[in-house]
Amino acid sequence: MLKTLIVVESEKTAAEFDLANVLSFEQYLQDYPKRDEPKTRIINLCDTGQYLSKGYYCSLLAEARKHVVLPTVKTINALRTEHIELSLSNAERRALENQSQWVFFGQTDNQALHPLATTLYKRFAAPLLRVRAVDDSRLLVEQGSITQLDEQQKSQFLRVVAKLSESSWRVGVKQQHARWEMAILVDPQEPSPPSDEDAIAKFVKAARKNGIHAQVKTINTLEDINQYDALFIRQTTAIDHQTYRLASKAESAGVVVIDDATSILRCCNKVYLHDAFSYSKVPTLKTHVVSDASDNTLSVLESLFSYPMVLKMPEGSFSRGVYKVADRKELLAHLEALLAESALVLVQEYLYTDFDWRVGVLNGRAIYACRYHMARNHWQIYNHNSKRFNSGGFETLPTFEVPRAVLSAALKACKVIGNGLYGVDIKELNGKAYVIEVNDNPSIDHKVEDAYLGNELYMLIMAEFVRRLEARGKYE
Repeated sequence: MLKTLIVVESEKTAAEFDLANVLSFEQYLQDYPKRDEPKTRIINLCDTGQYLSKGYYCSLLAEARKHVVLPTVKTINALRTEHIELSLSNAERRALENQSQWVFFGQTDNQALHPLATTLYKRFAAPLLRVRAVDDSRLLVEQGSITQLDEQQKSQFLRVVAKLSESSWRVGVKQQHARWEMAILVDPQEPSPPSDEDAIAKFVKAARKNGIHAQVKTINTLEDINQYDALFIRQTTAIDHQTYRLASKAESAGVVVIDDATSILRCCNKVYLHDAFSYSKVPTLKTHVVSDASDNTLSVLESLFSYPMVLKMPEGSFSRGVYKVADRKELLAHLEALLAESALVLVQEYLYTDFDWRVGVLNGRAIYACRYHMARNHWQIYNHNSKRFNSGGFETLPTFEVPRAVLSAALKACKVIGNGLYGVDIKELNGKAYVIEVNDNPSIDHKVEDAYLGNELYMLIMAEFVRRLEARGKYE
């Protein structure tokens, strides 16, 4: 039987629950994961309405720790003030007329809304939903917080929570759909896209040789994702972004997506990667997650790390949101700036190497490898403050020439994420490999990542799409 933990914003809120399995977000952050504990599920009652809030990170960390969580990060992202098109019965319209209604884990006191509450919970499995009618066919569905409940509602909610902690959770059924058309999503205005125009042209050609009609689309020209059976995202992804929303929408329609929304969620947030890597014993640099910039926190960091230290915004790409600090003054300044944008910040030991490895992995198999050298007079491969030499050189190698420790670390890291297309960044020193991060939307440029395999690299990726399409077609 699953062990159930209920996570709330603070110890003060936890004291309001007469339940032994309630803990604060800080306790969950610091005390878990525990390797030998029973299988665990998390009821996340932190406020999830704000992006990168404690509630957001609670669900993100739960997924990293292989805990079953309610709500998932996908649900949290989907529920940012969602308008739902539904045909409402007369009784439902009357129940929602001029007032909002609470739905607790798919349950409501209003009998007329029982079918609607069940439908919404299947679509948005969240502890608290607040629903109101916008017009005769549209609903506004929002995430709620226990602080918004009056005493009677709170008592009712706590009874439901207590009951749910002893029951099983329902899981919705995904629809599947397959047609042999592909959309390749790009952004022509992007300064550093994952693939240049020549690489995109080669993807289109490789798709055609694999029996796929691929069309290059932007977010504005992609009219209806349901017209396609496959979506290949070649625009830099982010969670609070149209790429993630499109990937989620495409998956809901049964479209084969690389990279999928789950991979975007897991790769785009370094807090998830750190926690997941720690849990799965992926070799990484020493890292600590902090939630404040107090004197005590600074002292703890100085006891764990020597200067310089590296601070990382949980979300960022192409070395953005990453800072090297040389002393306590810089540490405090950058930490306060980053915490103004995110509830958590990563602090990592500094390790200089002349180059970083990038191993491309597709469905658990290494398909290319590069050594990216540091930008001139800089400690990263990208220097965004330099106009001329903003990136270092590169070497592309066959995967059989990659050191075994590096290759093993890359494959182990990808097992934590999924079976998509990933680029694993790794530092190597004295025969040891340290995974820095996994990119869900890795760079594949003509004459760079394809320098060894050539056109075969594009064929391998399109062949994977075909494999997935054929597999999916068996279940239609």
